[in-house]
Amino acid sequence: MTVESTAARSKPRRSSGKRTTAGGTRKRAQSANARPELVQLLTPEGERIEHPDYSLDPTPDELRGLYRDMVLTRRFDAEATALQRQGELGLWASLLGQEAAQIGSGRALRDDDYVFPTYREHGVAWCRGVDPTNLLGMFRGVNHGGWDPNSNNFHLYTIVIGSQVLHATGYAMGVAKDGADSAVIAYFGDGASSQGDVAEAFTFSAVYNAPVVFFCQNNQWAISEPAERQSRVPIYQRAAGFGFPGVRVDGNDVLAVLAVTRAALERARAGEGPTLVEAFTYRMGAHTTSDDPTRYRKDAEREAWEAKDPLLRLRTHLEKEGLADAGWLAGLDEESDALAVRVREAIRSMPDPDTMAVFDHVYADGHALVDEERARFAEYQASFADEEGR
Repeated sequence: MTVESTAARSKPRRSSGKRTTAGGTRKRAQSANARPELVQLLTPEGERIEHPDYSLDPTPDELRGLYRDMVLTRRFDAEATALQRQGELGLWASLLGQEAAQIGSGRALRDDDYVFPTYREHGVAWCRGVDPTNLLGMFRGVNHGGWDPNSNNFHLYTIVIGSQVLHATGYAMGVAKDGADSAVIAYFGDGASSQGDVAEAFTFSAVYNAPVVFFCQNNQWAISEPAERQSRVPIYQRAAGFGFPGVRVDGNDVLAVLAVTRAALERARAGEGPTLVEAFTYRMGAHTTSDDPTRYRKDAEREAWEAKDPLLRLRTHLEKEGLADAGWLAGLDEESDALAVRVREAIRSMPDPDTMAVFDHVYADGHALVDEERARFAEYQASFADEEGR
């Protein structure tokens, strides 16, 4: 990964009495970041390798379970994208290409751990037992989330970029004060890492030794802005400046993500504070269905990452080891098709919300201003009925 800052691309400038050329700055950045450390346990060719700091010995059933999770998550995601194109959803944020990062980290969690997602963690939601159809309500505009966060320890999706990282830190500080041994994980993207909320969360978590794991899915693009324009160093190295460890893992290697996230969560539960995990992965599709990635990135880039497809990687390994025969794979295809049918039926049968429900639960004990707004909106709605009656 080559990193070149905006300053490095500009004309030479003087600093501390010494002249630094743009080329010199660029060479130093390239030298420092030419080969960032990357934890990997499964190569793109499906070969198992060992890592001195992270070991994993999954059973055949566990390997098949991870593959099943990724297949079903991808199928659900594809169905949601198709439904948006058909006008059933207002918007959809696809996770295509990021299945290993989400399933690996999601399966590392304990039931009592708490998750703060962004709006793309469909695979993590799957691991937490959230019904996939419940993820669609907000994108269809019929509810504000669709599930009870405390039922699965999985917070509602967060649209505001980076804000959930602060929420996760505060929650983790509370967990520590309660004396619990559970951990908190906060998901965010490479673009969100440029937000002030994230830096503030890093500061608070380090100072208060909060049991939180910051899980950054670096999918290389913050909408149309490449990662190299967001950070002069690899994202995981930022943790050192705040006083806690950071690690970069191959985000398309579900085994490595599982091992690294599990270790970070165990560290948090042991009272050793936060960890930043950078899952180095790639967004295969558009940022959302309102985006056109062909306007800012080349096909060759996507093709290079398709060769690292997380599903193909694990399937190749399963087949090489004789752990997945044709019958099992065919059964998984049938299960995948059934999930797609269930999603289509669910989205089309979702009832329209009560138009007055938007005023509910704004304040715990009610509020005079909300009551006034509710009354005015009710009067406005009634005016349409009066017009129709004339």
